[in-house]
Amino acid sequence: QVQLVESGGGLVQPGGSLRLSCAASGSIFSFNAMGWYRQAPGKQRELVATITYDGSAYYADSVKGRFTISRDNAKNTVYLQMNSLKPEDTAAYYCTASRALSTYWGQGTQVTVSS
Repeated sequence: QVQLVESGGGLVQPGGSLRLSCAASGSIFSFNAMGWYRQAPGKQRELVATITYDGSAYYADSVKGRFTISRDNAKNTVYLQMNSLKPEDTAAYYCTASRALSTYWGQGTQVTVSS
């Protein structure tokens, strides 16, 4: 059973930075892609960023130029560096991993951007 554990969320002021981590229970080489979604209260879950097994990254328009997704295969961990945070980035952030026909989700970590 695949387990994804997120960490790094918290409260930050507008303009600040946070780095989210997603640690997988096994090797991330087996995943075609890993990524981050977020869900704000009363809104649908939305894709934030993804990274493929070969390192190709995709970003939602709303975070381009501010967020960076990366992976450390040796640590079986995917990161989301979030800079220039805005109040509208406030949400629960979820890590995902996909392989074959299966998609796995973490439990989420809360990010709150507020002064």
